[in-house]
Amino acid sequence: MNPQEPFARARLTTPRAAAIAGILFSLLLIASLVLIRLSVPEDPQDAGEWLVSGWRNVSLALNLLPFAGIAFLWFIGVVRDRLGQHEDRFFATVFLGSGLLFLAMLFASAAVAGGLIKMYAMTPKALIESGLYAFGRTVTYEIMNVYTMKMAGVFMITTSTLSLRTGIIPRWMAFLGLALALLLLFSLGLFYWAPLVFPLWILLISVHILLANLRRPQDANTTATPQG
Repeated sequence: MNPQEPFARARLTTPRAAAIAGILFSLLLIASLVLIRLSVPEDPQDAGEWLVSGWRNVSLALNLLPFAGIAFLWFIGVVRDRLGQHEDRFFATVFLGSGLLFLAMLFASAAVAGGLIKMYAMTPKALIESGLYAFGRTVTYEIMNVYTMKMAGVFMITTSTLSLRTGIIPRWMAFLGLALALLLLFSLGLFYWAPLVFPLWILLISVHILLANLRRPQDANTTATPQG
């Protein structure tokens, strides 16, 4: 048995694991964001009428977020392993920090929203009249649309920069990531559906990594086939 074979297999499966984790994260986050945005009005100062018919969709969306977070953590870890010795300490620190801050604030906004829904189920009238709904709705909006999305933009910038240096994804995907990151950083909540930009970009690069990894063994086998 060749002693290098287990190591070679690990190098081949690492990009595939990153791609699968990225795809799972993207699909779960997209589903969650779509459910929330179809149920909750854009105006953070709404009176809460959507709770009557939309709380079930929002509750389902909030239950999907922890699984999206687990997949995103896996994605970060596998991408760092993929970079290996090419990892730049400065950008790697910002990459990891922005990813963890994104998850922390995503979970914080989800926890506040989940608390509002549980309070509404127990005392719907008291929640609205006490002002707790207005406070919780505003806090959730600010955390999600300002801080969470800004960290997503920073994560996209560092990932794109590392990609331009190491070539783990095509250059056009990296430049696209930089452009979309600027949209998240400076949109200031002007576009209600802007948060979808982040998981869609992760989905794009994850599908690319997966397809490239699936083609690699075929290319290797073709090269290894003796001629004539």
